[in-house]
Amino acid sequence: MPRHFTGWPEAAFQVLLRLEGEPSPEVMRALRKDREELVRQPMVALLDDLAWADPAFEDHAVWRYAKTPGPWQTQSALVRLARNVEISLRFNLDGLHVKGAWWYGTPDQIRRFRAAVAADPALEGMLADLRGRGYEITGDVMKRVPRDYPADHPRAGLLRHRSLLAIRTLGADDWLRTPAAVDAVLAAHKDLSPLLTWLTVHVAT
Repeated sequence: MPRHFTGWPEAAFQVLLRLEGEPSPEVMRALRKDREELVRQPMVALLDDLAWADPAFEDHAVWRYAKTPGPWQTQSALVRLARNVEISLRFNLDGLHVKGAWWYGTPDQIRRFRAAVAADPALEGMLADLRGRGYEITGDVMKRVPRDYPADHPRAGLLRHRSLLAIRTLGADDWLRTPAAVDAVLAAHKDLSPLLTWLTVHVAT
């Protein structure tokens, strides 16, 4: 199928430049049409192409606007993979960013996460691989190991997590102005797939 996403034009960056700082409501209103055409609609096309290329991207949403400047300065999109397991994309003046996340977990999910971490060292290896590929691993982390586990557990650091995120900035190079951005996101999804699959199997259900 021919791709609809052709890249973010240079004019998209110019719109975002004008929205930097604390733009007035008048400036935001004046730029709304250009921002929709040049910034948001390319993200819509990108997600549509991703969904055609990989069914994992089918359940997605592309954010619209808000009264505050922040959402105008960054165009966000979300792909729902399982309960509280998601991929998110952000486009702003720094380029395109991708995040694989399990967050906003329920108490039951957090218990399942900890039990799986305690029983199986596989997640550690996945995260080490992602770090080696340039991903930042972060999340909501407790100060201490949960009381149900020994403080010297070999995976004590992971047991402290109440959410888990892998984040990478893909950049703002010339490919971002071309259809190649579709392939860049698909490659990032391939990187993240072992982690996201593990979270879906062990935590989300």
